[in-house]
Formats: sequence, structure tokens, C-alpha cells
Amino acid sequence: GLLLQEMTMAGLHELRFTEEKPLLRGQEAELEHSDVFLSPEDTDWQEHDIETPYGLLHVVIRGSPKGNRPAILTYHDVGLNNKLCFNTFFNYEDMQEITKHFVVCHVDAPGQQTGASQFPQGYQYPSMDQLAAMLPSVVQHFGFKYVIGIGVGAGAYVLAKFALIFPDLVEGLVLVNIDPNGKGWIDWAASKLSGLTSTLPDTVLSHLFSQEELMNNTELVQSYRQQIGSVVNQFNLQLFLNMYNGRRDLDINRPGTVPNAKTLRCPVMLVVGDNAPAEEGVVECNSKLDPTNTTFLKMADSGGLPQVTQPGKLSEAFKYFLQGMGYTPRPSLCALAVPSASMTRLARSRTASLTSASSVDGTRVRACTHSESTEAMGQINHTMEVSC
Repeated sequence: GLLLQEMTMAGLHELRFTEEKPLLRGQEAELEHSDVFLSPEDTDWQEHDIETPYGLLHVVIRGSPKGNRPAILTYHDVGLNNKLCFNTFFNYEDMQEITKHFVVCHVDAPGQQTGASQFPQGYQYPSMDQLAAMLPSVVQHFGFKYVIGIGVGAGAYVLAKFALIFPDLVEGLVLVNIDPNGKGWIDWAASKLSGLTSTLPDTVLSHLFSQEELMNNTELVQSYRQQIGSVVNQFNLQLFLNMYNGRRDLDINRPGTVPNAKTLRCPVMLVVGDNAPAEEGVVECNSKLDPTNTTFLKMADSGGLPQVTQPGKLSEAFKYFLQGMGYTPRPSLCALAVPSASMTRLARSRTASLTSASSVDGTRVRACTHSESTEAMGQINHTMEVSC
């Protein structure tokens, strides 16, 4: 196996990759795609309304299950839907190369999809636990064996809940801007007061973007202000926002810190921009997860929506995350050419050696099981904190 190193933020600010076709591209090139979320969806995406124990769930899917490979399942943040949250990221060239080998399933929270009907007065929006409990219906409907989840903000919280309740259905998680803590009464009162003095889109923008971004990145912020106000039904959005603001603490603790501690059993990559309002919450979540299967990725020059402003960096990190789980993308993604040290640095979260075999179609190559690798590692702490 490859030697895993415990890494600190201090030594990784100048992380560079030497590839024939580097995936880390200039921010200028990435921002050329920043308005892709405004374009219509590709014709190979199919829309479904799926019955769940807590109501209908709108899902957009591309591809079909391929053998034992998991589906990539996404869940968006408050104020967004699958298009506003993920189109830029999934339309990025390198991400499209990766997703050729996986079925991709975008889940919209109830009533948040484009063109959704307004819920009637008095409608009880599903709780965060219930939102998570809706997802097995999606897995069963499409015949997925398990999923790799990508969630942002509220969606990251929902997917973490899903993995805690149904661990056998989740193979891995990429959690962007997750806040594992519920609001205290002071925060709750402040949000109520803010809601009385601000419009709903402005309240959502202050959740998505830092104050610096709201002041300086006016073009991106204005684009989202317009989309949030016109694409998402405002009544439905308010219900989702209220439920998210009323969430409880995520019931997780680092193993060994408390008796019978609960934690996420699958590999997890935590992602946050270095100028994001969620930074404190993501750091807190990192402190509560099992360090033997957690990667913490802090993105330089990125704010509240790294999947929009830095899709190249995030797609590369996702590629390494998949490799660390035993999935080898096509050689065109440099899966075979990337030096093993670079792979270890960025996103490797298991001790199995994955260089002994490879596949050109994304098939999984697992040298040992998660439980076996954890046992082999003993109590070594190798949470990888990377700034790129």
C-alpha cells in the first residue's frame, strides 16, 4: 500500500500538480463557465417525480446503473435547486469525463425545482430527518445498490443524515459547506429579525455568500439574486429555509470521544472555500468525524459556492476522492499517470494500494474492505487537510 501521511495546512498552500494536462486551471478559465447554470439542461437528462413516504420528490437523472458501480446522487442548498447549484460543476469538461462512467441523479428538495407548484397554506414541510428518509425511495426506484453523495449546505446536512440512518446505501460523501450544528436561540432570534428586515432572496444570499463576496463579486451575486427570486417558488423556499434553520445538531462524534459515538462510516471529503460563511461549521464537522476516512479540502480564492467558482479544482479533488475509494477513471483523466504521492496528498482516504490494477470504464478496484483497512491503520490519525 501507499504510505499515508498526516498533513497540515501550513505545508500545502503551494500544492502543485505535474501532469501533461493539469486539471487545476486558472481561475479566469473557470469563471468563463460561471454562467453555465443559466443554460438549458442537456437532452439526455430525464425528469421523474418519485413517490416517497413524505410526498413526491423531483429527480433528474442521466444514465442507468452500471453493474455494481454506485450512482452519484446530489442534493442542493437552500435557495437553489439542482440546476442553480450543480450545472456549472457537472458541465465542466473534466467532471463530464468522470461522470461518463456513473449514473448521475440530482434530487430537488420538495417544491424547489424549476416550475414547482406552490404548496397549499398550512402544508407541513418535511423535517430534515424526513428529507433524508425520502432518499431510499429514490435508490429503490432506480435500482441503485448504493450512492456517492455530493451535497451543498442544507443538502450536505440531508445527505449526512441519510448516511447516518442508512449507512449501507452510502459508499462515500462529498459535503460542501456543511454545518453540523443547529441554531441556538440567539441565532434563531437573529434570523427571525433578519427575515423581517430583508427580502427572502437577500436572506438566502447571506447564507450562500460571505460579506466580502456580497460586496465585491457583484456579477455572480446579482445573477443568483435574480435566479433565486424568479426560478424558485418563494413560498416553497421559505418553508425549506424555515425547516433548515430549525434543524437540530447532527448526531455525530469522533470515535473514542464519547461512549457509543455515532459517526459517518463511509469515506468523506469536506469542502469549503477560504472565504465562505460556512467555514467555521465545516471545521467543526471535521473535528467530529473519524479521521481515518476523512479528507478536509479548503479552497483558496473561493467563497460560498466553490462548485460554481472553482469547478476545475473541485472536479480534480473529486477524481482523487474516487481513486481513493478504488474507482479508476479513464486514462484520459491521468488516472494512471498521476504520481501516487500527489494522489495521496490530495484525497486518499484508505490504505489499500490502488495502483496494482486499473480499469478504463470506471470499475471499482478495491484491494481491501473499509473495515479491513481501518483495522490495519489502527489508531493512526491521517485526516488530510489540503489548501489548494
